[in-house]
Amino acid sequence: MTKRIVITGTDTGIGKTVFSAGLAGLLDGFYWKPVQSGLDEETDSEVVERLAGLPPGRVLPEVYRLKEPLSPHRSAELDGVAIDAAELSLPDLPGPLVIEGAGGLMVPLNRRTKFIDIFAQWRVPVILCARTKLGTINHTLLSIEALRARSVPLIGIAFIGDEVADTQRTIVEFSGVRQLGRLPLLDPLTSGTLREAMVAGFDLSAIAGGE
Repeated sequence: MTKRIVITGTDTGIGKTVFSAGLAGLLDGFYWKPVQSGLDEETDSEVVERLAGLPPGRVLPEVYRLKEPLSPHRSAELDGVAIDAAELSLPDLPGPLVIEGAGGLMVPLNRRTKFIDIFAQWRVPVILCARTKLGTINHTLLSIEALRARSVPLIGIAFIGDEVADTQRTIVEFSGVRQLGRLPLLDPLTSGTLREAMVAGFDLSAIAGGE
């Protein structure tokens, strides 16, 4: 069993928090988003608490909680905070840990460090969440190239949205990366409907097996 899995995306707002909640629930594990930008609405950790169906204490506190819903580097500057990458050390836990990044791979944490730099230091296997909509081929293939250039282990791609079979096939064929499954946009979105969709759409053994 892979003890730690990073969930990242090709962009922001693609549904990786919902996927993270579903995966943490299936693994009966822990969830951690080290940097949260934006506190006025429901935070990603609060979304996971609501949807994952995990026991209390399984959603770990963020290291940085930043007020404005902006890139972490800018939100931190506005809050008068300096994000120190050294503070983002991996916790040691008794079960699987799902770690969610902020936005896409190239999102800056400060004026020197991007999230992908942290992933490269951690060497934790990554699942890349990608839309199925127009534009995803370019964004997804570029993200995969960036991960490979830094030797970040990649478990596979989780598509999010309506099925677009040719787009999904094209990304897999060009990249050689496994399609782990697809999570449709759920309405209603509840812990029950999310768990059902995750069980139906993903092979947990392929994810738990690692890279």
